[in-house]
Amino acid sequence: MPDTLRINGQRLWNSLMELARIGATPKGGVKRLTLTDLDRQGRDLVVGWARAAGMSVTVDKIGNVFMRRAGRDNSLPPIVTGSHVDTQPTGGKFDGNYGVLAGIEVVRTLNDRNIVTEAPIEVAFWTNEEGSRFVPVMMGSGVFCGAFSLETAYAAKDVDGKTVREELERIGYLGDQEPGQHPIGAYFEAHIEQGPVLEDADKVIGVVPAVMGLSWYDCTVSGMEAHAGPTPMGLRRDALQVATTIMQEVVAIANRYPPYGRGTVGMVQVFPNSRNVIPGQVKFSIDLRNVNDALLNTMHEEMLAFVAKTQRETGLGIEIERVSYYPPCPFHPDCVDAVRAATAKLGYSTMDVVSGAGHDAIYTARVAPSGMIFVPCKDGISHNEIEDAQPAHLEAGCNVLLHAMLERAGVAQDAVVAGEAASI
Repeated sequence: MPDTLRINGQRLWNSLMELARIGATPKGGVKRLTLTDLDRQGRDLVVGWARAAGMSVTVDKIGNVFMRRAGRDNSLPPIVTGSHVDTQPTGGKFDGNYGVLAGIEVVRTLNDRNIVTEAPIEVAFWTNEEGSRFVPVMMGSGVFCGAFSLETAYAAKDVDGKTVREELERIGYLGDQEPGQHPIGAYFEAHIEQGPVLEDADKVIGVVPAVMGLSWYDCTVSGMEAHAGPTPMGLRRDALQVATTIMQEVVAIANRYPPYGRGTVGMVQVFPNSRNVIPGQVKFSIDLRNVNDALLNTMHEEMLAFVAKTQRETGLGIEIERVSYYPPCPFHPDCVDAVRAATAKLGYSTMDVVSGAGHDAIYTARVAPSGMIFVPCKDGISHNEIEDAQPAHLEAGCNVLLHAMLERAGVAQDAVVAGEAASI
């Protein structure tokens, strides 16, 4: 395959901007929550583009959509790319959407050049990656790989009591295929970085060798409410002051395990939350991350040990519960190498970037060789209406995706793609 093969960057950009009009917000972002009418409109637009490109369409029972371009040997498992088209309530134009439309652009480019691949090429978008309306997050890919059951996903409700199954049926994306029965030969996901590393280093492509694992906790410190004036400092049972020592330890633990140690307290609830009352109870979240499972487990043990020590020393009640755990996800060396080789062939500046955020590729990696491609986003901002990315960077990432997929799919020089009937 010639090194000069490139996608049409303007066409990719135009597609991104057209999709972004569905659910557009006044601040320039997108609000297209999972399984809403706007999500249906976004799905319909992408499926329409796929059909126009000669692709067949399959929908599974959790609403994951697979759009297929035939290969010379359709008995081979397809080389798949994709992401998601649902957004945060105050989301941007590129998170998830870029990965799906980059895949559509790869297919359009192959069509333009009459290039036939040995294995089929597919573009997927997964249901409820964001988890903004329904939990768990990464629902479609999670059901697909068996992380949780279809029944669990179907029963999930939004704040209005509407279930996933009801809403899938309502918008017309309750498919027939059993999740997980769709074959995948390899999976690539192109994505904006959602962090500041690439922009800070002035690099165009991030090769993603792994995604950090995470441990989430709910912690509750119980003391005693009392009047802030009459109660001497030495006689107080101040839940907030004890909680803050644990919060500081969260940061200290992360700093002890660089470069990928992360520690965050993002949610705090103080009771009774009154100006002149000593806090009697504090509930807060803890988020620990690292790229190595052994280090993440060490961080976990140190957190529990510090909480136990603090409880003994202060006499206050402290409860800590781990509420979520995702192990670190190393990507398949063959897919990482394909991305690295494509980047070198195309001459883009590059660096390795471990992802600190979750992606559908975490779950596809359980069932097929998987890898990711990052491009910079402005100021590292994502999950925000001002999320932005340079067209040239998006084009570069899509070019890398094209060549990485071709390396895995193979190119048939003497075959002709036969059209497949497209139907949902």
